[in-house]
Amino acid sequence: MIAEGGPQPSRLLVLRALGLGDLLTGVPALRGIRRAFPAHHIVLALPGALTEAALATGAVDSVLPAEAPGRAVPSLEHWAHPPPDLAVDLHGNGPESRDALAALRPRRLLAHADHDPPLWRADEHERRRWCRFLGAHGITATPDDVRLPPPVAPSPAPGAVVVHPGADASSRRWPAERFAALVRRLRAAGHRVVVTGGPGEEALVRSVAARAGLPAGDLLLGGLAFNDLSALVAGAALVVSGDTGLAHLAVAHATPSVTLFGPVSPRLWGPPRTRRHTALWKAGPPGDPHGTVPDPCLLRIDTDEVATAALAHLPRPTSLILEGGGTRALAHPSASRRQGHGRGDHP
Repeated sequence: MIAEGGPQPSRLLVLRALGLGDLLTGVPALRGIRRAFPAHHIVLALPGALTEAALATGAVDSVLPAEAPGRAVPSLEHWAHPPPDLAVDLHGNGPESRDALAALRPRRLLAHADHDPPLWRADEHERRRWCRFLGAHGITATPDDVRLPPPVAPSPAPGAVVVHPGADASSRRWPAERFAALVRRLRAAGHRVVVTGGPGEEALVRSVAARAGLPAGDLLLGGLAFNDLSALVAGAALVVSGDTGLAHLAVAHATPSVTLFGPVSPRLWGPPRTRRHTALWKAGPPGDPHGTVPDPCLLRIDTDEVATAALAHLPRPTSLILEGGGTRALAHPSASRRQGHGRGDHP
């Protein structure tokens, strides 16, 4: 925060007005900027709903709420300060995002659109892309610098498997009936499963839960506040989801994950290649990540494959979850010794 009446530090404005997954893949670049400009007040322009998440990165000092439909470039005309000392375009590679920042007349502007020859590579992983862009301007950023600090809040479901069937676009949503079959398999193996959904995904979560026979207490509806969602993921035994923000949050907390990809390859948006994270992907023709129907590559991933991948990350439980929420003890005394499997890896 800037003290009232005190000397005003130079402001640095970064534009990345996209979703949660975009924010989290941008953390390495944001931290590189933070290290390069430790005395600046760093402002991140992004949707106001992501304010808690942005501040949790430790890389920004404040947020300028800014959003536009889809992945369009928002207006920044409500900037109420003198021109930024530096503006950095981490939103995209086109002139629209560059021009939105240029309209504020910053002393210096870094943008992909200003490079000739272009720096942008369509086949580059998102984390590496922005670190390389900053490197071209003498700012060092490390693509694997993705971890978030442990949440202060307690998990609402410690040790559970978190299944998240939603995604921003239908093309990245694995069918609800397959998620339900997966939940049944995991519960039959003795694991507690909670199903989460963002705002507007209540019907989807209820559909999965009803098909799976999940008790009402294991539905997390309506979208948790970021601090609660972060605590849930950090305390989970495993996160299973499509290619969406929750998968990136699992990476940020070193929580084991199984992520279902399609139509976009994990080579572009996937987790680090460690045994902690499994990326399921069936190669095929490029699809539309914002399409209105499930992508054919995604549909080629079957329930058995996902269940096998999920169970490989989980310790053998010491009790069996029964219908109605009760438990029955299982004779697996060695299970507790396996509880930390995979957590020693570097992200």
